[in-house]
Amino acid sequence: MKAYELKVAGLTRKLPLCKAGDKLDIAAFVMFSDVELTVKCAEALLKKCPEFDIIVTAESKGIPLAYEAARQSGKNYVVGRKSVKLYMTDPISVSVKSITTEAVQTLYLSQEDAEKLCGKRVLILDDVISTGESLTALEKLVTAAKGEIAGRAAVLAEGKAAERDDIIFLEELPLFPHD
Repeated sequence: MKAYELKVAGLTRKLPLCKAGDKLDIAAFVMFSDVELTVKCAEALLKKCPEFDIIVTAESKGIPLAYEAARQSGKNYVVGRKSVKLYMTDPISVSVKSITTEAVQTLYLSQEDAEKLCGKRVLILDDVISTGESLTALEKLVTAAKGEIAGRAAVLAEGKAAERDDIIFLEELPLFPHD
């Protein structure tokens, strides 16, 4: 299998290339079960981020990073969920289409979590920003909860996202077009 060698936060990882369309492959960056990578990336990102009160991320790949950044910073985090859970009262929702998912997805935030964001400086945190659709959905959730966006951060900026000046990231992740 073809792979891309990524150097981030002082570590090196080989990322398998996966088909994302007829003429496009992407390098699969998955932090799940890589504790060393998660700890180092959270540490490096926190050094670059502005002051914040709370972190928000989307379910599910951003959760380990958000947890570790919350642990290191002593701040809490909330998760935009992909479905409504029984314990969620009066959830707010936004829809998103991401490069790594085929269908449009909806992110939900419980009223209790929305209250945690209200009036707070919110750091939006994710593993990879690519098309920006997940980021936009999280921004809409924060705005709906009356939170103030303090910053937008990710471990990697994929493709054209690396050209954005409104996001904080550690490394660029190229796309792999082919015929």
